[in-house]
Amino acid sequence: MGKLYIVPTPIGNLGDMTYRAVEILKQVDFVLAEDTRTSGNLLRHFGVSKPVFAHHKFNEHKSIRSIIDKLAAGQTIALISDAGTPSISDPGFLIVRECITNDIAVECLPGATALIPALVNSGFPSDRFCFEGFLPPKKGRQTRLKELAVEHRTVILYESPHKLLKTLQDIQTYFGEDRRVSVSRELSKLHEETIRKTIREQIEEWTKRTSIKGEIVIVIEGKNKYI
Repeated sequence: MGKLYIVPTPIGNLGDMTYRAVEILKQVDFVLAEDTRTSGNLLRHFGVSKPVFAHHKFNEHKSIRSIIDKLAAGQTIALISDAGTPSISDPGFLIVRECITNDIAVECLPGATALIPALVNSGFPSDRFCFEGFLPPKKGRQTRLKELAVEHRTVILYESPHKLLKTLQDIQTYFGEDRRVSVSRELSKLHEETIRKTIREQIEEWTKRTSIKGEIVIVIEGKNKYI
């Protein structure tokens, strides 16, 4: 049997790539990448010369069988995403599940992910938290927001820049205008920033911006404070 390695990649700053991650990428037979162009640039930067094949949300169901067959035949494979840790709001879960079902070894390396720096930067309780990733765009969105509004733990959401204001407005509707929220943008990059305000003040702040760029992490204080 071969082995599947889940290899985190930097969310922005290339200096966050670990030595071990580079070593694994140089050792495996080939690499599965969310976007071969983006990952190709990353691999070249670290001197990794391995075949790279696309594995993303649009083809993962179709490609899993052939990947499992290659692993069963003894090949080693690394799965990477465009940024961060595969399977965390990115493809990865399905292939890991299939490997486990087929008794194929899986090893996830520790590494970059956006949710932990955003959580720590928020100043909200971090001993217990609820990571929700991206909210449903339509169906189930209202129900999910109602559930999260009464959550006692710190809540973490991912959002794209062009949907930030709408999501903040939805949070105000269900959480109330005085709930404290931390919004982090461009984590680990040159223009990184974290804004900590009430949800009403957040909406005022981001409404002033003529353009919003970079991936967003929204951290919401739980309903009840605790220590």
